[in-house]
Amino acid sequence: MTWINLAKMIDVTEAEGPGLRAAIWVQGCLKRCKGCCNGAFLKIEPAELCQAQQIIGRIHYAKQQYNIEGITLLGGEPFLQAQGLAEIAEAAQKLDLSVVIFSGYLLEELLDQQFKGASRLLAATDVLVDGEYIESQTENVRNWVGSTNQRFHYLTSRYYSEVENRSLMVTNEWRIFSDGTLLGNGLPFLMIFQGKETAKPDMSTSGSVKN
Repeated sequence: MTWINLAKMIDVTEAEGPGLRAAIWVQGCLKRCKGCCNGAFLKIEPAELCQAQQIIGRIHYAKQQYNIEGITLLGGEPFLQAQGLAEIAEAAQKLDLSVVIFSGYLLEELLDQQFKGASRLLAATDVLVDGEYIESQTENVRNWVGSTNQRFHYLTSRYYSEVENRSLMVTNEWRIFSDGTLLGNGLPFLMIFQGKETAKPDMSTSGSVKN
């Protein structure tokens, strides 16, 4: 039984990678990039603890209900939970869904010795976006990344570099729930407002959401 410390999941979004996707943010990151606006997801503490199979079930639902193209793994730092996310990524690929991951670490650093299960997770990944968010190097051209140092790695033939500059119909999304919660995601943030109390804005790009 594999557990995931889940920060947030959106079953369908157009703002977190190519096409319609389920987006999964995990809790916890060891980096403290200046300007990271997903501060609520950085602390290594219990958020929503759930079994990997529960998330896989939601991915099945999203594919059936919304015909999603893939899943995107963000954070926090996904590779701190590489073993559990590898199980999720493999299940997604069995559904013919693509897997995109945003990590604050460089590809060269993602070794099993440092992150248990890293090679297994990378083997089930189509696109890795790596590198810390650097506030002074804001990205204004490529899709989904926060700063110009961050790199796209195409680990399979599913996508090519043209997606980085593809014209996007949607870059931000907003959802209003019956309890008054307002959720915004996409470029450049993930924000949660709860009723009259406003959660600290988590203002970061998809890439730097995590770092």
